[in-house]
Amino acid sequence: MMGETAAAKNHHHGHQVFDVAVTQQPAFKCFDDDGRLKRTGTVWTASAHIITAVIGSGVLSLAWAIAQLGWIAGPTVMLLFSFVTLFSSSLLSDCYRTGDSVSGKRNYTYMDAVRSILGGFKFKICGLIQYLNLFGVAIGYTIAASISMMAIKRSNCFHKSGGKDPCHMSSNPYMIIFGVTEILLSQVPDFDQIWWISIVAAVMSFTYSAIGLALGIVQVAANGVFKGSLTGISIGAVTQTQKIWRTFQALGDIAFAYSYSVVLIEIQDTVRSPPSETKTMKKATKISIAVTTIFYMLCGSMGYAAFGDAAPGNLLTGFGFYNPFWLIDIANAAIVIHLIGAYQVFSQPIFSFAEKSVSERFPDNDLLTKELEFKIPGFRSPYKTNVFRVVFRCCFVVLTTVISMLMPFFNDVVGILGALGFWPLTVYFPVEMYIKQRKVEKWSTRWVCLQMLSVSCLVISVVAGVGSIAGVMLDLKVYKPFQSTY
Repeated sequence: MMGETAAAKNHHHGHQVFDVAVTQQPAFKCFDDDGRLKRTGTVWTASAHIITAVIGSGVLSLAWAIAQLGWIAGPTVMLLFSFVTLFSSSLLSDCYRTGDSVSGKRNYTYMDAVRSILGGFKFKICGLIQYLNLFGVAIGYTIAASISMMAIKRSNCFHKSGGKDPCHMSSNPYMIIFGVTEILLSQVPDFDQIWWISIVAAVMSFTYSAIGLALGIVQVAANGVFKGSLTGISIGAVTQTQKIWRTFQALGDIAFAYSYSVVLIEIQDTVRSPPSETKTMKKATKISIAVTTIFYMLCGSMGYAAFGDAAPGNLLTGFGFYNPFWLIDIANAAIVIHLIGAYQVFSQPIFSFAEKSVSERFPDNDLLTKELEFKIPGFRSPYKTNVFRVVFRCCFVVLTTVISMLMPFFNDVVGILGALGFWPLTVYFPVEMYIKQRKVEKWSTRWVCLQMLSVSCLVISVVAGVGSIAGVMLDLKVYKPFQSTY
């Protein structure tokens, strides 16, 4: 027993023991100060990571959001969000190391930073919000993927019938196909660590965003005019109250498009030093937010200019009946491929959290923690899994799929998510951590300004959340659950 604990201790503190060994030899060039392999990231790799993290399915609802706000407020709101994100990202990058910004203890994830700077209670709340957010993202992705699969099917059916058949169909079979795919993939061990996943995701998201942008430009050229008005959708087309709810919801949609502060510290953890990671990261956020904002402005504005008040909730489904239809099919296929991978990457933290909690809570229960091995013909190493992992991951995917079938409204779900994640994760925690880290005095000018920023963002979040929930309520009046057809 004694020997076992010593071995276990050694296993736990492996990297510290290792550290000592490293400092005795001159070959410590290949490790960083925490005993992990040397980080090699630069400003450019960090920018690329951020851009791929930000530009996702959020792009698709931007034209709709601008259509609700109009030509003046739309771009203004977008700029405002980009400044807030830029500011809070620079606050966050100061929190990568606790204490001193050059030699303090590293935090590897957003949650680590909250735990080590703000302590236990806030850490639990932050965890709850973050897992809720990831759960919501999984639902949003299921809806978006099924919409895109349907768009492909519909555009082909539309072309077969020469435009005579309106091709109404239900989204449920597509959600079920997506769900089954995700159940299979969720059983792949360490899916989020496969190196080519993020490259594929990046290529895909650029493909569909670029196609959406190009089609918007072509459509504007064909119309010969920029559609849309200065104040957004007019009160004839929607009622006064609807206009208000939709305006609020548009804020949530835009907030969702910018919400990536959660992955910021993970990205910072790939950057080499010197120069200090904080400096590199601040440069990288400036570059990447500039790129994404320009890109968003173009996609959103061109989409609105092409469709005017009729801008669809998901940009690429609006082009469904135009030529060249193969191009739109490519874009929609790219969305589906991107979302299949992104779903796994976003649900991985929930999986690992659940599995860790269970193995800590019931260490002796064989049913929950015993690893089973299966020999798979054609593979060298046996496939390892346990009962709890299989059951939990299946149930998780089934749950997200069922919820998606109950409320298949991409915009509303995205608005709720943007609202839920925006204030706490993008503004509140970074501000609190910064105040604690930099020991900003209460009631000093800087403190008051930071708190004002936080409060105003809280208001935006609440308003956007209320607007989106109202949107779901209004949509549910029209739709019958499980029977929505497009």
